[in-house]
Amino acid sequence: MMNTTTLTDIAKALESADYFVILTHQYPDGDTVGSAYALCRALQKLGKHARIIINGSLDRKFEFLKNHFKEESFTYKTVVAVDIATTQLLGDLKPEFENIIDISIDHHASNTDFAKLSYVNSKAAANAENIYELIKILGTDFDKDMANAVYTGICTDTGCFKFTNVTSATMRISADLMDMGCDSAEINRVMFDTKSMARIRMERAVLESLTLHSNGKIAVINTSLAMEKETGVGDTDMDGLASIPRQIEGVVIGITIKEKGYKRFRVSIRSIGDYDASRIAACFEGGGHHAAAGCTVCGELSDVKERIVSAAQAELDRVGV
Repeated sequence: MMNTTTLTDIAKALESADYFVILTHQYPDGDTVGSAYALCRALQKLGKHARIIINGSLDRKFEFLKNHFKEESFTYKTVVAVDIATTQLLGDLKPEFENIIDISIDHHASNTDFAKLSYVNSKAAANAENIYELIKILGTDFDKDMANAVYTGICTDTGCFKFTNVTSATMRISADLMDMGCDSAEINRVMFDTKSMARIRMERAVLESLTLHSNGKIAVINTSLAMEKETGVGDTDMDGLASIPRQIEGVVIGITIKEKGYKRFRVSIRSIGDYDASRIAACFEGGGHHAAAGCTVCGELSDVKERIVSAAQAELDRVGV
């Protein structure tokens, strides 16, 4: 899609409105949550009324983002979506909000332009980069809590700065946030170097589910609701499992299939090099980035796995390497 809306246009729209509700996507990650808290704090600093709807449960590792946060209760007039590529990602919020979103701020090239006013910068490694630039335009002074929120979005969506989406702008923004006093080392530790025992048990279980396809170029793991019950994990322990298949030497497409309900699975796809994860996800009405994408697929696990692997094989054939 061609995006002609600028961040200055978004800033003007925010300045002329009030009573904001900010939406995150379902299964909220660090980028959507960090974007939401940073923007909400900025709007409140401007004297606006703003609140956040976390689309699902807030992972306990993100609870610190609520420090010094002012909770507000009011009837919303302006709806803002952050880090949401399609209304399918609204999940349970879709019936109420899909047709009334005023402003969308996103970094997914697969964004479907569902809002009245959309800003999409696919060059940003994380949507939090867009929020950082927007806050600068709004003229709101960054405080430590806002810096922590933006940094959380950036570090989680870049795998602690090791993914190919990282740019020089990403590093400059992060350096600025560190100069503002953000708790970068502690955030990195909590996000990447801390695991519960339940998470360790789940990792062992998913490794037992591992299968390789296409001469080891495709790796698939799966989780089930039974596995979650047996290991004792909750949503807070499941983040990052999708990176496991791609870590295997020789694998170029890693697939994680998570059971979410009766015959309903959330599929996370990770790829390297020229292989496009978003093209695979698009086969199932999903989306995302070149190296990381997702979709929801319904059916028996064996059928879902076969269909996803087939789509991944088609991507291997397309690239032809």
